[in-house]
Amino acid sequence: MIKEYFFDKRSHYASKWTVLFIDLNIVATSFILAYFIRFNLSFSFNVNMLWSQLPLVVLVFLLAFIVTGSYKGVVRHTGIKDVYAIFNSTCLASIGIIALIVFNKYANVVEGFTIPLSIIIINSLLTFIVLTISRYIFKVCYESLSKSSAVPTKNVLIYGAGESGIIAHNTLINHSKISLKVTGYLDNNQQKIGKQINGIKVFDSKKLNEDFIKYHNVSEIIFSIQNIAPNDLRKIVSEVVELPVKVKIVPPVEDWINGELKASQIKQVQIEDLLDRAPINVQSSKIGSELKDKTVMVTGGAGSIGSELVRQICKYQYKSLIVIDQAESPLYDLQQELKQNGYHNFIPIVADIRDKNRMNHIFQEHEPNVVFHAAAYKHVPLMEYNSYEAIKINIAGTKVIADLALQNCADKFIFVSTDKAVNPTNVMGATKRIAEMYISCMQQHGKTKFITTRFGNVLGSNGSVIPLFRKQIEKGGPLTVTHKDITRYFMTIPEASQLVLEAGAMGKGGEIFIFDMGESVRIFEMAKNMIRLSGLHYPTDIDIKITGLRPGEKLFEELLANGENTLPTYHKKILISKVRELDYAKVRASINELCVTNIFFKKDTIKLMKEIVPEYISNNSKLCELDKMNEEKYVKNEISDKALLQS
Repeated sequence: MIKEYFFDKRSHYASKWTVLFIDLNIVATSFILAYFIRFNLSFSFNVNMLWSQLPLVVLVFLLAFIVTGSYKGVVRHTGIKDVYAIFNSTCLASIGIIALIVFNKYANVVEGFTIPLSIIIINSLLTFIVLTISRYIFKVCYESLSKSSAVPTKNVLIYGAGESGIIAHNTLINHSKISLKVTGYLDNNQQKIGKQINGIKVFDSKKLNEDFIKYHNVSEIIFSIQNIAPNDLRKIVSEVVELPVKVKIVPPVEDWINGELKASQIKQVQIEDLLDRAPINVQSSKIGSELKDKTVMVTGGAGSIGSELVRQICKYQYKSLIVIDQAESPLYDLQQELKQNGYHNFIPIVADIRDKNRMNHIFQEHEPNVVFHAAAYKHVPLMEYNSYEAIKINIAGTKVIADLALQNCADKFIFVSTDKAVNPTNVMGATKRIAEMYISCMQQHGKTKFITTRFGNVLGSNGSVIPLFRKQIEKGGPLTVTHKDITRYFMTIPEASQLVLEAGAMGKGGEIFIFDMGESVRIFEMAKNMIRLSGLHYPTDIDIKITGLRPGEKLFEELLANGENTLPTYHKKILISKVRELDYAKVRASINELCVTNIFFKKDTIKLMKEIVPEYISNNSKLCELDKMNEEKYVKNEISDKALLQS
C-alpha cells in the first residue's frame, strides 16, 4: 500500500496541508517533551498549566509556518533551503512566544500565563531537530522505494567537484526515474582530492584511465564545470571520450530552467562540443535596427539555413515576414513550430522560385524590403549528373529573385553561398559561383544593395555528414568516409544564420562576406569521435569504411579563390573578400546564354559554365573529359601558333 501511495500519479506529492498538520503535531509533542526534559523526565510540574499553554504555542507556530512557508516544500526533495525555512520558522515562533509572555506580563490578558525560558529554548531545539529529521527520513524512504522499482543501478562519475557538480549530484539522486549511483567526483584541485562531499569521495582527475573505469565499474562520466574556458573544456572532454564510457555534460547555468538544473537537461556530449574552436557570438549587432518595421522575405525558408534564419528573424520587430519554399511538409512543420513558440506574424507560401510569374505576383503583393535568398540545390554528388536542375534552381532561380528584387526596389538582397563556389570542382559549386557573379553584376544597377555571404558546412543540416553518421551508428555501422584525409570547415546552423543576418545588416552592396570558421576538421576523426560518443569502440564495435571520393568532391575546401584577399569588418568573424574584377556586361550575357541553353536541354551547358568560371576544373567525375578536351584544344592551338610564328 505504501508503494502504491508513492507511485500513484494522483498522490505524487504530499498535500502541503498534510505536511502542516504533521508539523503542528511535532510542535505539540516537542513542547510536552521539553517539560519532561526540563524536569528530569518526571511529572514535577503543573500539568494543567502545560495543557493551557499548549494551544497558544501551537497557534504561534502555525502563524510562523504560514509566514515562512516552511510547509510548502516538496518533502521528498528536501534540501538546505528547506532546512533554512524550518530554522527561520522555529526562531520566529520562539521570538513570538517570548513577546507574548512579555506583553502578558504588563497587560495581564491571560491570568498567570508564563513559560520558563528554558522550556522555550528546549522546545525550539527539539522542534527544529525533529522537523528536519522527519523530512530526511521521508526523503530516504521515498528514494529507497523509488529505486527498488527502477532500472538496475549504474555507476556514474561527476567531473567537477565545485558547486555545479554538487547541484548535478543532487539533481540526479532526486530524480525518481533515474536509478544510478554517483561513485565519486573528479577534480584537479589538490585541496579537494581525497576529501568527501555528501559522503562521495573526490578523486584526482589525472588518475582517470581505463583501469580506473573498470575498477569502479563506471558507465557514465558527467561533466559539470562552469568556470572553465571552452577550449580547455573541449580538450578534457576529448580525452575522456577515448575511454569506454558514455560522456554527458551539464549545460551552462544560464540555460537552466528557472535557475534550476533538471535531469533532462544533462545531455550526451555532441560532436559540436568537440569542434576545436570557440563558439561564435554576435554581441554588437545592427540586425534589430536593420529589420525594424521592414517586410522581410526568405526563400528556401524551410531548409536548414532558411528555417533558422526565419527563427532568428522572428525575434526582431519586423513588419512582416514572407517564408517561401517549394517543400510543403517542411514548411508546414516550420509553421507549426513557430505558432507553438508564440510567433504568428509570418506568411508561409508554397512556391517555386523558378516560376517567375508566381514570384512576381508575390513581390508585387508584399513589397519586401529585405530578401534573404537561401533556396538552392546543395548535394554535390546528386547535382554532378543533374546539371539541368542545378542550373535551373541555383542560377536561373537566383536570377529570377535578384531581378525581381531590383525591379521592386528592395533595399537589400542577401545571397547565401558556399565555400564550394571557390575554385569549384563540381557542378553544384560552379552554379553557386556563377550565381555569385550574377549578384555582383546586379550591384551595378539600381538602388538595391546586393550582398553575398559565403561559408562552409553546417553541422546537422539536412543531408550533411553528421545525421548520416548517426543513422549509420543506429544501424550498427559501418560509417562511410570518402577519404581518410578529407577535411571540411564546420559551424552550427544558428551560428551560420546569425552571421548571415549580421553580414546583411553591415553590407553596403557588392561585398562577398566570408566567415572565419576556424580550423578545418578531418572527417575521419569526426567519425571516430561520434562512435566513441555513442559509448562504442572503433573498430571493434563499429568500423569506418573508406568509399573513395564522390563525383566532384574535393579533399580540401577553400573560402578564398585564387587572387582573392580579405578586408576586416567590425565583427572579427566576418571578413570581406576582395574578388577579381569582372567584365560585367560579358558575364551577364554569358549567364543569360547559359540559362536559355539550359531551358532547351542542350548538352553544352557544362562547357559554357567552364567558360564563365575558368577556375572550374572537374574532379573525380565523368565531366573531367571536358577539361581534357579543353587542354588538348589549348595545346593544339599553342602548337599551331608556334608553327605560324616560325613560318
